Amino acid sequence: MDFIDRLCDSVNSIQNLPINCSLGYLLPTECLVLYPLPGGQVEREFYDGIKDQVLNYEFSMKSQDQQAIQRTLWLIQSHLEELSSLNSDDGSFDFGEIRISNKPYINNEDEQGYYIFILDIQAAITTFPRKDK
Repeated sequence: MDFIDRLCDSVNSIQNLPINCSLGYLLPTECLVLYPLPGGQVEREFYDGIKDQVLNYEFSMKSQDQQAIQRTLWLIQSHLEELSSLNSDDGSFDFGEIRISNKPYINNEDEQGYYIFILDIQAAITTFPRKDK
């Protein structure tokens, strides 16, 4: 399923986004990352294998500039709140909606003076079984 890839692409399409988003975990230096969180659930499953799901994701940004982090995550949040469509490249999902679980908040400051802020979301999508089974 390519949902997380399309979500990352959508965020990277934001005009004037000061840093590109990548998939994975925080790096030792300034970065903006997106990764899945536990706790997603299937809300409804059909006999043909199609599932309505709610999946949890987190955007995390690390920088020594707190204001830059806040501006960036609020820009992403605004984009996601207005997101009405997201298309799968491989036909593996249909987009429903994005819900903001937690507004951007500070999570940590490390020994090198980097601040880590987080934005949590839930994605409601319909997934389709793989055709190569």
